[in-house]
Amino acid sequence: MRILDVPLAWVGTRLGRYLSRQVHIHGIAPETPRALLLEALRPGDVLLVEGRTRVSTAIKFLTQSTWSHAALFVGDHLAAAGGNPAHCFVEADIVEGVRSVGMDEFAGHHTRICRPVGLDEDACRQVTAYAIERIGDQYDLRNVFDLARYLFPTPPLPTRLRRRALKFGSGDPTRAICSTLIAQAFQAVRYPILPLLTRRDASSPQCPGCVAEVLHVRHHSLFAPRDFDVSVYFQIIKPSLAGAFDYRSLPWDEAQVIAHDTHTLHSVTG
Repeated sequence: MRILDVPLAWVGTRLGRYLSRQVHIHGIAPETPRALLLEALRPGDVLLVEGRTRVSTAIKFLTQSTWSHAALFVGDHLAAAGGNPAHCFVEADIVEGVRSVGMDEFAGHHTRICRPVGLDEDACRQVTAYAIERIGDQYDLRNVFDLARYLFPTPPLPTRLRRRALKFGSGDPTRAICSTLIAQAFQAVRYPILPLLTRRDASSPQCPGCVAEVLHVRHHSLFAPRDFDVSVYFQIIKPSLAGAFDYRSLPWDEAQVIAHDTHTLHSVTG
C-alpha cells in the first residue's frame, strides 16, 4: 500500500459517512408495503430507491431523476452460494462497500422494481452470481470525492455534461459503485441496458437502401440508477397490480375531498 493511500482511505471513509447520513426530503410517494414488495420481486430484478441521504441529493441532481440508488435482488441465490440466508439483495454501500442486505434496509423508502425482460434462468443465475462474488469489494473512494463536489454548493452544470460527470471511478475492478456493479453483472451475459446504437448501410440487390442497426456496449462507469428505469429492456413492475386488482373495490371516503397535501394522509403507491 502506498503511503498516500492511508490518509486517502481515512478521509474517504469519513466523507462517505457524512454523505450517507439521512436528511429530511419531502416527498409524496411513500414506501410500498414490504410484504407486497417481497412477493413481487424475482431474482435478477433491480430495485431502484429514492434515497434520503446527502449523497442522494448529488445523484438526483446529476441524473435529473427520482432514483439515487440501485440494488440487485438475488433472492435465495445468496443462501445457495453460502451467504446470509436472511439477506436477499446485493448493493454497493458508500461506507461498507459491496454487501448483502435484507428487505429492512429499504424500509420507509420509495422504490421501483425494474425486471429484465427475457432473461432466462441460466443467465439470471450468472447475473446474480457475478454480484454475489463481489461481496466484500470496496466502494470506489474516487466516487465519494467526485460526488462531494456536487454538494458544496450544487453547481449549474449543463444537462449535456451531467452524464459525463457521472463517469466516476478509478477503473479498479475491486472497487464498485451501485450502478456500476449492476451494469457489469448484466453486461457479463451481454444483456442490454442502454446500449449505444449505430446504423450502417446494408444495401443489397435484394434490399436496396436497407440499414442495419448495431448495438455497442456503453462503458459501465456511465450508468446511473435511472437508466434501468428508462431502459426499453426492463419492465416496470407495480407490486399492487401484480395480483388481482379491481379498482371498484377501493375504499373511497365519499364525504371528504382533499384539496391540499397533508402530513396526516398518505398517497398510495406500488
